[in-house]
Amino acid sequence: MRSRQRAFSAVMRLCVKCLRVGRRCRFRLAWRAQQLWRYGHLCLRSLLYNSFTNSDVVLDSLFEPIYWLVDHVTRWFGVVFVALVIVLTSSIVAIVYICLLPVILQSYPPGWICWHLAYGHWNLLMILFHYYMAITTPPGHPPQAKSNTVAVSICRKCISPKPARTHHCSICNRCVLKMDHHCPWLNNCVGHYNHRYFFSFCLVMTMGCVYCGISSWDMFREAYAAIERLKRLEKETLQVAANQTYYQTPPPAFSFRQRAFHKSIVYLWVLCSSVALALGALTLWHAALITRGETSIERHINKKERQRLQKKGRVFRNPYSYGAWANWKVFLGVDTRRHWLTRVLLPSTHLPHGTGLSWDRPPCVTEPRTPLLAL
Repeated sequence: MRSRQRAFSAVMRLCVKCLRVGRRCRFRLAWRAQQLWRYGHLCLRSLLYNSFTNSDVVLDSLFEPIYWLVDHVTRWFGVVFVALVIVLTSSIVAIVYICLLPVILQSYPPGWICWHLAYGHWNLLMILFHYYMAITTPPGHPPQAKSNTVAVSICRKCISPKPARTHHCSICNRCVLKMDHHCPWLNNCVGHYNHRYFFSFCLVMTMGCVYCGISSWDMFREAYAAIERLKRLEKETLQVAANQTYYQTPPPAFSFRQRAFHKSIVYLWVLCSSVALALGALTLWHAALITRGETSIERHINKKERQRLQKKGRVFRNPYSYGAWANWKVFLGVDTRRHWLTRVLLPSTHLPHGTGLSWDRPPCVTEPRTPLLAL
């Protein structure tokens, strides 16, 4: 009897011990799994943590595939856009010489003829020169080798020092000095060395479109009325032909040359008016930026910095602005009065002030700039 009790007690003790061991193993497994979860969560947060993360960063991350697509499309279609500009501009010039200029020579007084010839050819020369220079002039890039260049940060994509006012262009895949934007119509970045060519091209192209639109306004109204009259005549001819039988096709109301002339004038006026409105708005926007001494990218950066400092009760001052008039002189490279003629009104290949790596006060700025209260 006692042997049975001892055996039963031994079995019970063994069962209790097994239960305790199983409970300890389950506890250890749960504790181990919890530690692994916490460690993985910490690793994930350490990879994604950024003290500057905000809604803008999240939106940029979400739209990154769209940015990639736009960058690659713009890179491959840049040549197409340049060819389109050349074709459209050449068509307008051809229409002016074939259709508009003969009318001016036959109907205008000698004084107006001289003015049209002088201004029209000056405008055309300025458009061709500045567009060619804007396309072929590199915007400027920081040196890749080691140098004594003062850098304000490191480019995350180039992994190289980035001077002040320098930004990375995802389309060109390079850092650009004083980058304004990448222009698909130039197939080139707008930066330190070709910013003046780009703005001058926009300005003279707008002036040329306004000139063609104003000069061809009367001819446009006559051509549009003639085209509407032609449509009515063709409609009436079709109605008569439906009721009567002709052995011969009736002669057209307008010859092919007259139709081509009227449609060319309408095409010229519509295209020039559209380009003048769109490009004129862009030119005014860049003129406002030049007046404030900033680029398109710096406009957004300075706006955020101004709002940030305003919350702290401080005032932001643009360190690259010398005043409205001085900013224009620096941008155009005007050092003397003669330069307004030789460097602004006539084609000029002079270089801008500075190298784009450092931004010392240009010689044309006589007054010291406003003290920098905040950066």
